[in-house]
Amino acid sequence: RMHIIAAVDDRMGMLFNGRRQSRDRVMNERIAVVCGGELWVAPCSAELFDGCDIMLHEEENFLVEANRGAYCFVEAALLLPFADAVDSVTLYKWNRTYPGDFYFDLPVGEAPWHLAESCDFVGSSHDKITEEVYKR
Repeated sequence: RMHIIAAVDDRMGMLFNGRRQSRDRVMNERIAVVCGGELWVAPCSAELFDGCDIMLHEEENFLVEANRGAYCFVEAALLLPFADAVDSVTLYKWNRTYPGDFYFDLPVGEAPWHLAESCDFVGSSHDKITEEVYKR
């Protein structure tokens, strides 16, 4: 199974007009640690991790191509079709509401998911970012 990582606003929004809602350097450095320095991404997400000590696997179909146990950063992909292949979800919450038209679709607030960990940290662009880890 894979591990999903995403950044969302208070309404679980990720994109607006095809662009990410926000970005944060400290969050990206934290993601590099969480994923053990290896991350699968869509090519459009790769630029976020410029300057991070991380090995990226850039693939258009990264959710299909990712190895078992891989960490995948999701910005513009629907996850419901892959729900059975997901073992954990780490959400980085902006604690704000941004305009959005593309939303995180995996219902982590419902069974079989449970919140396993939660902590807040100060980012480079946000005073408070909340990291939540959901597990089956």
